[in-house]
Amino acid sequence: MNKLAYKIGLRLAQLSFVRRAIHDRADLSMFRTYPTPKILIGGILIGVSYITCWPVIAGLGVTAIYYHNRHYIEYGGPIAYVFSHSLFIAGMGLSGVKCSHALLRWATRVGVERLLHCGTRVKARKRSPAEVAEQVR
Repeated sequence: MNKLAYKIGLRLAQLSFVRRAIHDRADLSMFRTYPTPKILIGGILIGVSYITCWPVIAGLGVTAIYYHNRHYIEYGGPIAYVFSHSLFIAGMGLSGVKCSHALLRWATRVGVERLLHCGTRVKARKRSPAEVAEQVR
């Protein structure tokens, strides 16, 4: 199992995105600073999209049951979902690109380094993931 994980790590380390993430030691330092207004507004929109959709749909369901009219949930549910989804997309457009890229680079670096460390346990000399990525080039 360790050999398979190590081979997968070596294969992933050949990708330029992974090599850059390992070489630059990608971290989450972006999240330590105070967010810009654009990122802050985007995060708020994403949070509001989560808060609004399901309580509104639940309320529509209760209303439909109370009034014995299924049209409340049939028409109101998709409208509430489209509204919530548009808030989420707007929030991701404002803050998601920068934050998602930083998070993905960090997760990639950590994941590939763990895969590469699986193979170094079997080897006699331990090498850093950066050395292994250099060897793959």
